[in-house]
Amino acid sequence: MPVSPAGGSIRNDADRRGKTKARGFFLDSALTSERGVTALFGRSGSGKTSLIRIIAGLARPDEGRVMLDGEALTDTAKGIFVPRHRRRFGYVFQEARLFPHLSVCANLSYGRWFAPRAAGSESFDRVVDLLGIETLLARSPAKLSGGEKQRVAIGRALLSSPRLLLMDEPLAALDEARKAEILPYLERLRDETDIPIVYVSHAIAEVARLANQVVVINDGKVEAIGPAVDILSRPSAAADRREAGALLEGTVESFDARHHLSIVALKSRRLHIPSAALASGRPVRIRIP
Repeated sequence: MPVSPAGGSIRNDADRRGKTKARGFFLDSALTSERGVTALFGRSGSGKTSLIRIIAGLARPDEGRVMLDGEALTDTAKGIFVPRHRRRFGYVFQEARLFPHLSVCANLSYGRWFAPRAAGSESFDRVVDLLGIETLLARSPAKLSGGEKQRVAIGRALLSSPRLLLMDEPLAALDEARKAEILPYLERLRDETDIPIVYVSHAIAEVARLANQVVVINDGKVEAIGPAVDILSRPSAAADRREAGALLEGTVESFDARHHLSIVALKSRRLHIPSAALASGRPVRIRIP
């Protein structure tokens, strides 16, 4: 699987095993993740997390390879397997997994221990500003909301100077209010950094808002791959009929502060959308169920 502009592929034959051999599945994908967000999208149990764990080096495929910038990280035919701690990937889980005995500042600083000196890691102040956590630095994790914890976890991953950022359903454990709190920061992360992101989710609303490219996975196989606007407008992309809809791209023309409406220009018309204040010229997506 190419996970960078350089390209590559991953193939994995795996069995799900319990006490006895369960039904197997063949995980077969080929994709390129460049600047922006590549979403691995599908129902629970489709193989999304299995794939991201193989990319991260947390699991080994029985057969296949993982390439990054021309470097083989896993190649079963050649006996190559680079350990996960040498891959320089940031990983954000469903739970923040912060150190409870350290402050937010110390948790963030921990990530810098893993950044090679020559890598030119992200500035501490820039990461803090990007994620809006300036006021949290002196707090302990116990004093943070779920959304705040995830922002700190993302910051810690960024400060390790990752070549690739892997996010395994980072919003799945949050309620709708906390998801709404953190999504704007994920958009900034997508738009203001050059780090490729692989984002796992089964929530079509998240994927529609964040992804540049979508890979639809079902029973371990890639069913579709392409730009988010194209893939998510297909009825087959929805997990159920209630999620089917159209995805439109436009640009913010202005914001009506009195009525809290953003005026969004599409190709042939304008829409007035309830929203927080958005800057003129900002590209946006509108999902219509």
